[in-house]
Amino acid sequence: MRSEKILDMLNEQLNRELFSAYFYTAMEAYFASQNLDGFAHFFMVQTKEELDHARLIFDYINKIGGRVILKELKQPKIDYSSPTEVFELALSHERFITSSIHEIAKAALEEKDLTTHNFLQWFINEQAEEEETMDKILRKLKFIKEDPSGLLFLDKELSTRVYTPPSILQEN
Repeated sequence: MRSEKILDMLNEQLNRELFSAYFYTAMEAYFASQNLDGFAHFFMVQTKEELDHARLIFDYINKIGGRVILKELKQPKIDYSSPTEVFELALSHERFITSSIHEIAKAALEEKDLTTHNFLQWFINEQAEEEETMDKILRKLKFIKEDPSGLLFLDKELSTRVYTPPSILQEN
């Protein structure tokens, strides 16, 4: 059994991951309404990844003898001014999630909970990839200045994203 502080932080993170899935589903819906199916596909895959992250934390809380506590999710933003705004928000959100995971990792070290600290290392590495992905797409959007032909080219590129469940999920 982990400390209540660590369990509370893990439950908060679980709910943040669930909100992330909701947040990205709203972005998927926005792009689908704009007939940018590649962008919509990108966020559909992102939603699946966030649900995987939530499942990993859900399973870990149960594994260590804690109790999962689900909270109400707030409604995400559903209207955006541009694809650039969407990716600015996505990058900001990923940075928030990274910071949150780092806080749990720091607390785990302070509490000498090396098992949880070790568990979180996968998330720390994953977040570096998440931020890099959002940042690269945002920089492409700024480069093309949302020129319609550039948007269509990027839309086609994003349609090739493949969902791959994390191998850690299959280990649990």
